[in-house]
Amino acid sequence: MTQELEQSSLEFILRRDRMVVGACLLIVSIAAWLYILSGAGMGMSAMEMTHPEATGMDMDMVMPQAWSAGYVVLMFFMWWIMMIAMMLPSATPTILLSAALNRRSTAETAPYGSAVVFAFGYLLAWAMFSLAAVFAHWLLEQAGLLSMLMESASRTLSGLLLILAGGWQLTPFKDTCLTHCQSPVEFLVRHRRPGNRGALLMGLHHGYYCLGCCWFLMALLFVGGVMNLYWIIGLAIFVYLEKVLASGKWLARISGAALLLWGTLVLGGFI
Repeated sequence: MTQELEQSSLEFILRRDRMVVGACLLIVSIAAWLYILSGAGMGMSAMEMTHPEATGMDMDMVMPQAWSAGYVVLMFFMWWIMMIAMMLPSATPTILLSAALNRRSTAETAPYGSAVVFAFGYLLAWAMFSLAAVFAHWLLEQAGLLSMLMESASRTLSGLLLILAGGWQLTPFKDTCLTHCQSPVEFLVRHRRPGNRGALLMGLHHGYYCLGCCWFLMALLFVGGVMNLYWIIGLAIFVYLEKVLASGKWLARISGAALLLWGTLVLGGFI
């Protein structure tokens, strides 16, 4: 009887932990999406940047922006918060699982702190990617390859990005990263480290696997428009489905073949 009561009590605690941690992650995701919808400080809402014709502005014009220190910071937060909005939902199951494993190993200590630190490891990994994305953004813009809508103004650039993204979807590296994202239990058990420092390193480590799944897909924002709401939502949904569906690996392979074909047709001038 005592064992059954303890088991029942643990299950209740785990459900409560899941609700608390899940609610916090949901709040962060909603805040990130609201920031993106507002335009991420770009002076126009995401919907206006998706439909620039409604503003009367010629957003197809190629005109390099003057990159001041303030603008670099603005672009970094745009990319970083966009990554959080797009990728935190697909990372949530792993963060919740990490909190549950922490609770089971140390039932007397609430797992919220370690869960926050573990999640921050993801955010740190995405921040590092965002720095690289900002640098790539600057290079492409200065080369005259991006329009005012922050989308590719070059058929060659669009075709190459599509082909590279399609090729990455078919590589063993992508397959390995997706395996870790779809089945994180082995990673969390094998790489478990004590304390907040250990939680941060684990989150950072698994965050790199998360990036390995999606970094070339995120690069496709340069094709459709970095602030194009339809591309942002479409890629976010695809990333989520790829990680949570049992058929996610087939989805990756099919999308890889489709992207290769699409890129080839773009380079060939057929579309």
